[in-house]
Amino acid sequence: YVDVVLGVAGIWEHSKSEGHDDYGLLVTEKARKYAIVKELEEPVNLRDGTTVLQYEARFQNGLECGGAYLKYLRPQEAGWKPKEFDNGSPYSIMFGPDICGLTNKVHFILKQKNPKSGEYVEHHLIDPPRVPSDKLSHVYTAILKPDNEISILIDGEVKKKGNFLADQDFDPPIIPAKTIPDPNEKKPEDWDDRVRIPDPNAVKPDDWDENAPMEIEDMEAVKPEGWLDDEPEEIDDPEATKPEDWDDEEDGVWEAPKIDNPKCQTAPGCGEWKRPMKRNPAFKGIWNPPLVDNPNYKGMWKPRDIPNPNYFELDKPYFDPIAAIGIEIWTMQEGILFDNILIAKDENVAESYRDTTWKPKFVVEKEKQKAEEEATGSDDLGGFQKKVFDVLYKFADIPFLSKYKLQILDFIEKAEEQPNLTIGVLVSIVVVILTAIFMLIFSGK
Repeated sequence: YVDVVLGVAGIWEHSKSEGHDDYGLLVTEKARKYAIVKELEEPVNLRDGTTVLQYEARFQNGLECGGAYLKYLRPQEAGWKPKEFDNGSPYSIMFGPDICGLTNKVHFILKQKNPKSGEYVEHHLIDPPRVPSDKLSHVYTAILKPDNEISILIDGEVKKKGNFLADQDFDPPIIPAKTIPDPNEKKPEDWDDRVRIPDPNAVKPDDWDENAPMEIEDMEAVKPEGWLDDEPEEIDDPEATKPEDWDDEEDGVWEAPKIDNPKCQTAPGCGEWKRPMKRNPAFKGIWNPPLVDNPNYKGMWKPRDIPNPNYFELDKPYFDPIAAIGIEIWTMQEGILFDNILIAKDENVAESYRDTTWKPKFVVEKEKQKAEEEATGSDDLGGFQKKVFDVLYKFADIPFLSKYKLQILDFIEKAEEQPNLTIGVLVSIVVVILTAIFMLIFSGK
């Protein structure tokens, strides 16, 4: 259902999911901004009972660089309008996959109002699950329970559990610290927090020459026999001729291109011979006094703690009601498909919906993926993967790894049967090789 489509760059399309007849909302172009919003008939109160947020997303072209998260928006009284929906529109929860560069996570962000300061603060779930790395449809579920427990599921399987009020589960914690460092306190000017200082009594030794160079000529070096002092390293190309259309007045005086002097190829060297440089045994560099314990050290200074004026207590998070659901993303890839967005108050309803909408679709996609892998057969080992396996077979033949040869070959055979395991196999073989190296070093064999 689409109420508003915004942004001249990003055009949504109601499109079939690749491989079957199920339709979804499709991101059609890369490097575009997309925004779309649907108002709910009635706001959803998240403070009463269990609430389940669920939807499907599919990266049909694989994971590259794009977000596929939803924003669960506060009522319009918070200061936004559907026709003006953008990245600044106030939301209560942001949930869903996001991947680009070093970012790979299924976000869950609660935006809660601090009752003392009146400001809204984003609280990010710590250590969220990673996004599945394939081209299949996946269903993302967030379950918010009245006992403050939150569960993140992918394809019906729990990937992350936490508690809204636990400091270790959200950053920053939903309940602020009771005390904070005094922002108005400053370190006293006479506060010395240097643990060690240059020895004020140390004196530079008389024989310390700071001007001695780091390198000097090796006076014991002898010019190699046969060195051609009078031959340059490069000569004019004797076969080069001035082009017929060359005009000395316009193009300048013509000079033949240089080539390596063929006489130097059989000689130890050409041109002026210079002694090589060697490290100067007298070099000491700039003298610095040694460090000693600081008798005036007072420790590391920090401001005193004061009561946090924005501290508050609560027995459960303050969720603003959800009045609309929006997708607002900036993506560097096309082919992202959204489908079957659901808000439910019963986990069983969400599970049943997964079983009837997502699961049949996923089974079809999975079977197609398997058939494609079987059809390509040995072709899957073409290109990069084939080169990887060729190198691994050579590793298996290294003499000092002979004790582990069967183990390494077993790893390689498993990877050839399942090419998606290549990275894991590489890691396993590296561990085996490092183990062999350490045993070789420490056993003295």
